[in-house]
Amino acid sequence: MGLYYFDYTYFLYIVPALIVTMIAQIRVNSAFRRYSRVPTMRGLTGAQAADAVARFGGASVTIRSIPGSLTDNFDPRGGVISLSRDVYGSTSIAAVGVAAHEAGHSIQDAVGYLPNRIRTALVPVTNFGSRLSIPLIFIGLLLPIQYDFLVDVGIALYGLIVLFELATLPVEINASRRAVTALSETGILAPDELDGAKQVLMAAAMTYLAATFASLLYLLRFLALAGNRRGRN
Repeated sequence: MGLYYFDYTYFLYIVPALIVTMIAQIRVNSAFRRYSRVPTMRGLTGAQAADAVARFGGASVTIRSIPGSLTDNFDPRGGVISLSRDVYGSTSIAAVGVAAHEAGHSIQDAVGYLPNRIRTALVPVTNFGSRLSIPLIFIGLLLPIQYDFLVDVGIALYGLIVLFELATLPVEINASRRAVTALSETGILAPDELDGAKQVLMAAAMTYLAATFASLLYLLRFLALAGNRRGRN
């Protein structure tokens, strides 16, 4: 098979995945930095905006501050919205947009949004697959051909990760839509401010799209490696 990191599949699948992921990350960081310097007219912090959006959608949440940058998330198990420090206390358009997006997830949970329930159900099996898939693939590729079943099991488990990424896309897009609707109807953001928040959320959505694209390319690479190995035996 040759050295794993020096075959054509790396350049055919992995390099494009890395490039797309890097571009998406640059875009979201650029959009966030741009609108993090623009304060909102109402002056609500990210934490206040998240609370207002959640209540608008009928969700009851606890909001806390966490370390990091763009580490914001919603945990449905405790109804907790965790906002990074540059979002929690900031009154910028970017902070309000990101906070509202996480509140959008809390609304999904409150109303039982079906795609979100499917995604949540996939979390345990995805965590299992993420721990074992790649080690099994690598071990199977290093062992004699009779152990190819390990490669097949690893690829199947990695397929669960791809499935989870695909299920995540509509959930993230819907959370942003709910956020924009709430920000508009509650008057938290003025129309021109709302345009800025949309740009931030659109850039963030691109990171999820890029992650899905990258996962698909990784899966194709694993399939190509397995196919090449069998073709040489």
